[in-house]
Amino acid sequence: MRASDDKKITVLGLGGVGGYVGALLADAYPHVTFVARGERGKSIRENGLVLHSDYRGERTVRPERVVETAEGLEIQDYIFICVKNYSLEEACRSLTGCVSEDTVIVPVMNGADPGDRAREYLPGGTVIDSLIYIVAFANADFSVTQQDRFANLYVGIQDASPDDWKKCCDVTDLLNGAGVDCTASRDIQAEIWKKYILNCAYNVETALYDNCIGQLREDLEKAAIYEALVDEAWQVALAKGIHVTQADRDSIIYRFYHKLQYDATSSLQRDVNAGRPTELETFSGYIVREAQRLGVAAPVSGEMYTKLKEKCQA
Repeated sequence: MRASDDKKITVLGLGGVGGYVGALLADAYPHVTFVARGERGKSIRENGLVLHSDYRGERTVRPERVVETAEGLEIQDYIFICVKNYSLEEACRSLTGCVSEDTVIVPVMNGADPGDRAREYLPGGTVIDSLIYIVAFANADFSVTQQDRFANLYVGIQDASPDDWKKCCDVTDLLNGAGVDCTASRDIQAEIWKKYILNCAYNVETALYDNCIGQLREDLEKAAIYEALVDEAWQVALAKGIHVTQADRDSIIYRFYHKLQYDATSSLQRDVNAGRPTELETFSGYIVREAQRLGVAAPVSGEMYTKLKEKCQA
């Protein structure tokens, strides 16, 4: 028996990211709890969680438990928070009863600061920062689809103590043991910002114009806007002292022109189109406010933020 088989693991938020990570964890370990409300929770209890994964294949998994809320759970060893940013505080408040000083909490979310915010909301435990490169989404029947042949997760704590670094490595071992590709990074803030800079362009521009990536690439004016959004976010990162280089910036631009699938869309775009609550503040408002605070010029980001707010309110 593996040491991880004794661990109590909770996944809160069973959308695209949480559904992928949760399905692999539940398929690998016996003591996994899903926190899923309403019809989603009912569907998982009755039918299991169905994952359609280009990378890890088709599977239907049944966790040990599916609960409506985390408020009645006993102390957990690992908690993965995979909710939208606007739900993070509520999620953390619901977890206070199942978090001890030994609990490890991993927010696998969008944005630059979910780890810092989770530390503010939770009274104990160790919060480990993370990011994931994945194309995944929940379907109308509550199954989860993961597209393309990659899903890469990074974890870490900036300037980690030896004890904290061991916890990061333990999380890495737990995830890799379930088939979730995971790497522990000593400079997790640099990794987070590399993805965040990409998303400040990717999510914002696809959502505003309701275009896929290929359509943005084919329009010279929109492609130039994409590059400007990347550059402005990169300058904010540099002003914050984040270790992102010119080569990192160039790699993000190269990814736009040469690696992202033609028909790729974004979570912000899908939420705006569906009239759901959005992570506009995560992908756009945050970078605009940080630019203002740091005295960094970000006119294109500011203009896009204003237009997207109007679109969301229309």
